[in-house]
Amino acid sequence: MPTMTKAGEKWAKAAAKDMKKRTKNNKIKKTKKNTKKHKPKYSLKNAKKQIISKKKYQELIKKRQHHKKLSLKQRKQLDEALFVNYCSCIKSLKYDQKVKDYLEYPVCMSSIYKKRGFKSPKGVTVKCGKYK
Repeated sequence: MPTMTKAGEKWAKAAAKDMKKRTKNNKIKKTKKNTKKHKPKYSLKNAKKQIISKKKYQELIKKRQHHKKLSLKQRKQLDEALFVNYCSCIKSLKYDQKVKDYLEYPVCMSSIYKKRGFKSPKGVTVKCGKYK
């Protein structure tokens, strides 16, 4: 039976220690995957407070309609404002007795995006679900 040198023994101990760490990390990772995280719901009221003023909103809409150049910040502000207005439109029509069920989606899509000549973003109705 061959004997190990001191360096070989140190290497074997380090390898064993490393294997223990790896198995512990794997166990921790497996348990983290199993737990579900609940996504917080955001309020439309707070979202409306944070968006741009009506004057600036109208100004940005006119710029986009006439294909003027918007900065990245302006584009993001306008997209966010349009999105929040779309979600609030859906929410208000959803609980209105005069509007038939599920008719709020095309009505709001038309009034916020289509009539202004804007392309609606993909999955915008699904994203509205995160607002209460």
